[in-house]
Amino acid sequence: MDSNQSNKTIIPVIAILGAVLLWGSAFAAMKHMVETLNPWAVMWLRTGIATLALTPFTSRLAGPVKNGKDKLALALMALFMPCLYFLFESYALTFTSATQAGLISASLPMMVAVGAGIFFKEKTTIAGWCGLALSMTGVAALTLSGNPSGNAANPALGNLLELVAMACAAGYMLLVKRLSANYGPWTLTAVQNAAGCLFFLPGLYLLLRDGLGTDPLSVLVVAGYLGAFVTLGAFGLYNVGMSRLPAGKASAFINLVPAIAAFFGWFLLGETLNNLQLLASLIIFAGVGLAQYGGNLSWDKIPFLRPALNQKN
Repeated sequence: MDSNQSNKTIIPVIAILGAVLLWGSAFAAMKHMVETLNPWAVMWLRTGIATLALTPFTSRLAGPVKNGKDKLALALMALFMPCLYFLFESYALTFTSATQAGLISASLPMMVAVGAGIFFKEKTTIAGWCGLALSMTGVAALTLSGNPSGNAANPALGNLLELVAMACAAGYMLLVKRLSANYGPWTLTAVQNAAGCLFFLPGLYLLLRDGLGTDPLSVLVVAGYLGAFVTLGAFGLYNVGMSRLPAGKASAFINLVPAIAAFFGWFLLGETLNNLQLLASLIIFAGVGLAQYGGNLSWDKIPFLRPALNQKN
């Protein structure tokens, strides 16, 4: 493999790993923010700072938006991420812990795989469907085994909202894969941040009304990290990687987010999981592993289904 080919492979992988590290760290940072500010105010700060940071470079990095059906796809992409995703996740973190929310993100790659099967006609193996079912079982067990605590007032509701946020993220990833054929990654990033800044505009009123809390410097530092590095940096890096890698391979890196989120939740917030939640977490990872590495077992390899499938064909 020559150096140019090696760079084409390594650069998108490094970009996605950077995005995953930033996303994993964001759960603890967001948990800290929503304990101080209204979620709408937090999200306006995130998208506003990201838009402000990108604006000086937009003319050089972002291209024009084409007319036609792409406008609808771009609008849906921005609606899914950051608008609905951030909305559901920020409220989820007011009810559940950063660690539990991070663990639920393990279901995202399988949602992407199922969506690719439905919309892009990519085949999903038996292992993929079984892995999805096993992972969803783990998410349900994680949700039901959680008891209200200081950092998770209503884990059942919070985890459900986080699961909806993951469905929005899956829709975003599928749309990015479709749109990346016509648009550069920074054009998509600019559209996302501008749309998020407008969608969360009511947060500006709440911010002016309620202020930045008792420790405004800390809030501004964390908001700056979330806006400039996570919202802008992670989106840009992931869009770069997604534009150069298959959707399934790119989304598989999301499997690292739960471990990163759990580490930062423990290191920064002192969060822990009880024994049942640890078991549920193992079930989630087992489902992810089955879906990703379960081999090529498909429906036509099941003996009693083969005649019916042959007749159908």
